[in-house]
Amino acid sequence: MPGQIILGIDPSLRGTGWGILLTEGSQLRASAFGVIRNKPSVLPSACLVMIREQIASLIRTYAPTVVAIEGLIYAQNVKTAITMGQARGAAILAAAEAGLEIYEYAPRRVKQSVVGLGGAKKSQIGFMVRALLSLSQTPEPDAADALAIAMTHANARSSNGKTL
Repeated sequence: MPGQIILGIDPSLRGTGWGILLTEGSQLRASAFGVIRNKPSVLPSACLVMIREQIASLIRTYAPTVVAIEGLIYAQNVKTAITMGQARGAAILAAAEAGLEIYEYAPRRVKQSVVGLGGAKKSQIGFMVRALLSLSQTPEPDAADALAIAMTHANARSSNGKTL
């Protein structure tokens, strides 16, 4: 099975996590990861532009073959849900403009795939991402979540021999 370069995205208006995961057979390796930060003083509309521009830049730099992004989440606060949806939209737009296939994974599925528990805490995700990818340090939570999303895509692909 040929390798992939997966761009994992954990969207958020103020801290969008991203991770580049290389696959070769069953081997996974984190190439790069980080967080796109927007200060609280920046207008939400400007944050969306920044997210789109930074994701587009990551796509140009790392040439991913596919994008995996956190799917819609249930939020009791409607404003939070709308804001998260807008951040997702900005990231999806950048990937769609680049002609990449985009796969969405529910947060519980990501936690189940990486930790083994659908209700895992962020610290558990970070710990497992570090362990499974043999990283020297635990990535900050948003970057760890993005790598976990990319790992979920890689695991879904390898378990069926195709991408879900």
